Amino acid sequence: MMPMKPFFYLPMLAAFLLVFAAKGQHVPLFNGKDLSGWHADVPEKDKNPDLGPSFLVRDGMLVSLGTPQGHLISDAIHENYRITAEYRFPGETGNCGILVHASTPRSLYGMFPKSIEVQMMHENAGDFWCIVEDIEVDNMVARRGPKKDWGITEGKNRRILNLTDGSENPPGAWNEMVIECFEDRVRVWVNGALVNDGYNATASSGQIAVQAEGAEVEFRKLILEKITGLSE
Repeated sequence: MMPMKPFFYLPMLAAFLLVFAAKGQHVPLFNGKDLSGWHADVPEKDKNPDLGPSFLVRDGMLVSLGTPQGHLISDAIHENYRITAEYRFPGETGNCGILVHASTPRSLYGMFPKSIEVQMMHENAGDFWCIVEDIEVDNMVARRGPKKDWGITEGKNRRILNLTDGSENPPGAWNEMVIECFEDRVRVWVNGALVNDGYNATASSGQIAVQAEGAEVEFRKLILEKITGLSE
């Protein structure tokens, strides 16, 4: 029997390499130099385009200045990924968030894009906020309130409390937030502690957005890694 020629293995080898490359592939969200790959949506600038920026790059960090309020939105659409963010409030603590599965802009209160927000507000990091998208968690009534009040639009109970208190570091210190999105699941860790685990999300892909919502926040790390399954 004649030995198989080397080229017979090439298609199989190529397929293997594609699968291997997809797992653990890092996609740069922020290059440390400028805001390439992002665009800002700041409603106040519709009437006053001369307002200062809401987002900028400073000392190699992405900075949300907090005001004017709005969102920095990725140009690209992503699915099945893990975001690792290292952030801190360098001054007074306050509000901010990372939005996943973002799509239609200004869908809520003329400001927020349709999405699921992972809250970063001090002492509330890891809460979910439903923004014209929805997600479920265990113990929904305890964590979201009476079912009759649930909803995903203005005036409804859109907040889902996180699982733990005390996962954040003291004001001014750096925190690590990991957000894992796979199919209809969204899971969140803060400084290594699992703080939220949602399922049956009404979206499984979309853009990623960072908020300017009143407080200055520095991001020294913001990376995305493609995943092929949930972490153990």
